[in-house]
Amino acid sequence: MIKLSIDEILEAVNGSIYVDGKEYNYNSIETDTRNLKNNCIFVALKGYNFNGNEFVIDAIKKGSIICIVDELKFSESDIPKGATVIKVEDTKMALLNLAEAYRKKLNIKIIGITGSTGKTSTKDVTAAFLSSKFKVFKTKGNFNNEIGLPLMMFKIDESYDVAVLELGMSNFGEIHNLAKACRPDIALITNIGISHIENLKTRENILKAKMEITDFFSQDNTLIVNADNDMLSTLNDDSYEILTTSIENNDCNIKADITEENLNNIVFTVIDDGEDKGTITLPLMGIHNVENSLLAYGAAKILGLTIDDMQKGLENLECTSMRLDVIEAHGKTIIDDSYNASPDSMKAALNVLKQFNGRKIAVLGTMKELGDESKNSHKEVGEYTKKNGVEKLIVISEFENDFKEGFGEDGFYAYASIAEARCGLDEILKDGDIILIKASRSMHFEELVKYLK
Repeated sequence: MIKLSIDEILEAVNGSIYVDGKEYNYNSIETDTRNLKNNCIFVALKGYNFNGNEFVIDAIKKGSIICIVDELKFSESDIPKGATVIKVEDTKMALLNLAEAYRKKLNIKIIGITGSTGKTSTKDVTAAFLSSKFKVFKTKGNFNNEIGLPLMMFKIDESYDVAVLELGMSNFGEIHNLAKACRPDIALITNIGISHIENLKTRENILKAKMEITDFFSQDNTLIVNADNDMLSTLNDDSYEILTTSIENNDCNIKADITEENLNNIVFTVIDDGEDKGTITLPLMGIHNVENSLLAYGAAKILGLTIDDMQKGLENLECTSMRLDVIEAHGKTIIDDSYNASPDSMKAALNVLKQFNGRKIAVLGTMKELGDESKNSHKEVGEYTKKNGVEKLIVISEFENDFKEGFGEDGFYAYASIAEARCGLDEILKDGDIILIKASRSMHFEELVKYLK
């Protein structure tokens, strides 16, 4: 990583030295005492069930050379020789401010991605497109919040040309803080759905929260949006460039005409400002991934890549796990989309399931954080499941009655737990079945995937 001097650290976090160990040669920045390495900076975060300030002495014993705290849960005499302690007002904000200072040291382009669904798939395709010409860093896993994004940024060094970062949120102000830290040159917004509507109440508020990604934009920046989404189709701002993408609408900057779709890939022609730029063969399933790829195309085009460069880059595509992974096991086909779920992503996954030949089974769980929309959303997904030819719907959810109302009684099964569902699946499933498994992350449906494998 690129090093900040002790003076630069103190200025960034607006802190003061409580104990000066005179040794400042660190190699990484960490927030979890389980991940500490020798000569690291430990930022003592607080959460609902933990207080990192209570583990400062342990962190130093494990190798931390500098600790940043916002509570003094120790005396000065407790600090081992050579360790430095910096006191700040708020360690979470200090972490973000440290990332902002680190960003100023990075001479690279950063692409920031947000949206209600599709962030990770868009990230993966964008990074692949760019990989034919650049060394690309991309967010690992779900490190996309006010803690995860700074930790990702600290892993970027001078060897990288471009970084592709996810920006997630559950409320107002969070993407503002992330954008302040990472200062994206290009921003992509996949869609505005109803994920997190429990907190934000309306889709208009969700749009407002997602648009915080442009809070530090100027004429030099570009926002690329999916204009097939109703909330994004009419955006207008003269203070920066906006590019629109679409599958359905000819009145956009970048359009896809899909020419072939099968279980292995989707082929589409890219029309850029009315000009045929050639075709892309995308080794992914689902029309939603074409929408995501158009956003990636826009970002890659800005950075000077041709469509041939992008196609070559797809040879390096590395997809994040538990997102429409197709697994053949014991005579059955499992579609593992267990990473997360929202109404839009449920429907996209069911569209993929529909393409397979065989008896179609959907194992679905709760879609979290939908607030007052929860009952109706689960009913709608039940209806969509039936409409797409699914013969058996198996649910583990507090909204089982709403799923059932939408799907109907015939072929509907509800279980109280994953353990119960395992027993039920043993009775229901047979060779040749195509099984979609999907729920919000906290439901841990990956356990069902492991059982079926």
